[in-house]
Amino acid sequence: MKNFVAAAVQIAVEPNQVTSNINKALKWLERAVAEHKADLVVFPETITTGFNPNLSPEQLYDLIDEVDGEQTKPIREAARELSVHVVWPTYTRGPKRGFVYNSSLLIDAKGEIVGVYHKTHPFPSERRAGGGWAEAGSTACVYETELGNIGMIICYDGDFPELARLLALNGAEVIVRPSALMRSFDIWDLTTRARAYDNHVYMIGTNAVGPDAGGAYYFGHSMIVDPTAWKLAQARGTEEIISAELDSDPLKYITKGSRAPMTFDHLEDRNLDVYRELLKEGKSRFEPAIRIPYKRRSE
Repeated sequence: MKNFVAAAVQIAVEPNQVTSNINKALKWLERAVAEHKADLVVFPETITTGFNPNLSPEQLYDLIDEVDGEQTKPIREAARELSVHVVWPTYTRGPKRGFVYNSSLLIDAKGEIVGVYHKTHPFPSERRAGGGWAEAGSTACVYETELGNIGMIICYDGDFPELARLLALNGAEVIVRPSALMRSFDIWDLTTRARAYDNHVYMIGTNAVGPDAGGAYYFGHSMIVDPTAWKLAQARGTEEIISAELDSDPLKYITKGSRAPMTFDHLEDRNLDVYRELLKEGKSRFEPAIRIPYKRRSE
């Protein structure tokens, strides 16, 4: 990768008001480029509607659009005009009415969609089989851009170390995590920094702020973390933009401000023989208060 400036645009949505949310995001995108000289801008999860739409899957399907539909066109045009890469998270239509993905689109500085990721770990109350509205995606890819190799996850995905590890093994240098996380700041901070440190990648976590149609209120505190788990930027609980320059040589020293050389690599140092049983079904030995059912793809 090359040195470049990444920005997290932390703004509140007007629940389910797609057009006004797009127009607002366009203004903040212009600010990120003008004020922060951003090369990559990451918006929060489900920026066009808010996370919980308080709608049936069929109603939500009717409200949103295809991946490359009319609702995406203004963002693509702005990315091209401003010459900036954009991570645009939004619900998108699946193959039939009522089939909805929680998606994130990677748009390059020419306005082209170079990557589409469908959230592979919907939150239990979000997944349709558990009474929610979204279907799970089944692939996770790394996309080559002129800035570097970018991997994509969404919110609850960040709780699963295997997913970020897969992206790192496939060459990710930066992982973006648009989110609408409402558990606690400590969990948000822990998981975002851990995924950066586990895999020696940059993490750009843009969290939602403000309410959604389901009555949840999000706390923001977006962050940009380097591959040694050092926070380069930290937002507050309000609408704002944070940014940081990502260094193309981040593992020279063991931590920020130190001159002690880095001598380990978490990817290279794995003992693969230990992990033979990793890919099997499992449950915690401790029972959650409510276990929301879902169907696996094999069922």
